[in-house]
Amino acid sequence: MAKIKEYLLEDTEAICELGRAISSPVRLEILRLLVESNLNIGEIARKMDLPQSSTAFHLKLLEKAGLARMEERPGNHGTMKVYSRKTDFANICLVPRNMDINEITRVEMPVGAYVDCSVWPTCGLCAPDGVIGMEDKEYSFYLGERSRAGLLWTSGGYVKYRFPNYLPPNRCPVSLKLSMEICSEAPGYAEGWKSDITMWVNEKECAMWTSTDDYGSRRGRLTPDFWGTGSTQFGVLVVWEIREDGSYVNRVKVSDINIQDLKLEEYPYIEMMIGNKEDAKYVGGFNLFGKTFGDYEQDILLELEYR
Repeated sequence: MAKIKEYLLEDTEAICELGRAISSPVRLEILRLLVESNLNIGEIARKMDLPQSSTAFHLKLLEKAGLARMEERPGNHGTMKVYSRKTDFANICLVPRNMDINEITRVEMPVGAYVDCSVWPTCGLCAPDGVIGMEDKEYSFYLGERSRAGLLWTSGGYVKYRFPNYLPPNRCPVSLKLSMEICSEAPGYAEGWKSDITMWVNEKECAMWTSTDDYGSRRGRLTPDFWGTGSTQFGVLVVWEIREDGSYVNRVKVSDINIQDLKLEEYPYIEMMIGNKEDAKYVGGFNLFGKTFGDYEQDILLELEYR
């Protein structure tokens, strides 16, 4: 897979280091060698007909610019330094970033792409062409085909997801939005069935929303024909947002947990967990709808705004 390094015009020092690294024909030839294979200093020096001291100098500049990577590996006499290429493409944006305009990234996550779960019967997963595994059997939640699920339901517990964290270095997060179609879970369906559903982000308890119904009195707009009546059909599109001044559900502030509390800059992912707390007033389970079930053609959508 190609490795791409992006530079903004504001990254003055990094761009200068890149320029120094690629300004030498010798260093460009070393990069060509590293495309073919990983090499230690001695091998590069022999192929280039250079002293090892000069080779080490050139490699240090390439490493500092992020174009080469050094790893220490066991050798015949202790360890040896082995170099490989780190970057295939370097893109430099020559247009200054407008500091007055925030930027935003979006990621959609299928409801079946969770990384951990705890589920209670009634529970199950359903794809557009049928139930995955067996209903009310926990093992079904660990089948490989779970990623195809368009509907997930459980009477309690939680599901946990990890989204890629696209927050660029040295940028400040402004808000994190997570939206999903969701409702309570009762056997069959039961409008008026309440459930206190809590969201955690990076292990911080951010917000609780009370679902008032498990909807089934009409067919969901996207729900496949095979899915029988008498079962949950659709949910409510709920937007959970963590801002600089606290956490919101459908634009109503519900807690003081803010975007800085999530420490987004410390993780390569953004972890989201949703479920019922065991001591909640209404432990009424939940249904999560993907883009092939319910009323809304979307999976779980994450939006990260930063400046």
